[in-house]
Amino acid sequence: MKVLLDAATIQARIGELAREIEADYPPDDEIHLACVLKGGFMFMSDLVRCMSTRVTLDFLATSSYGAGTKSSGEVRFQKDLETSIEERHVIIVEDIVDTGLTLNYLQEILRKRAPASLRTVCLLSKPSRRQVEVPVEYIGFTIEDRFVVGYGLDYAEKYRNLPYIAVLQD
Repeated sequence: MKVLLDAATIQARIGELAREIEADYPPDDEIHLACVLKGGFMFMSDLVRCMSTRVTLDFLATSSYGAGTKSSGEVRFQKDLETSIEERHVIIVEDIVDTGLTLNYLQEILRKRAPASLRTVCLLSKPSRRQVEVPVEYIGFTIEDRFVVGYGLDYAEKYRNLPYIAVLQD
């Protein structure tokens, strides 16, 4: 593996993202983070620790990869949110936006639930892989088309625990 983004670089950018997000909402408004499991858990954990007490959390899970390194293109919903998002400011927290298929699917479903606003924050974006253009208001890092692991991202459920992001080499 080759380290693409070290832990210090990731943490610094997450602090910046937290400040950007909070600056976009009035000080008295609650911000509800909806983390996409499993990959987004480390990112959301560090993001929320950089934010104020006006943040609430929930989790959902989808799958489009299985055990491979390429998206299957078929998105499956595995776990839904536990609380209503109606009239709430919701931010989807994604580890990586690749083809855009999963995020597009989530955004369509969540928009139908009448949130006050719906935005997305992702740690990594791979615009060269987009099959569907989706709005992503907050992007940690834009990367080339490489299969990456670490910091929540996996290959066959391995490497999520790495404190950095690395390119998985053949």
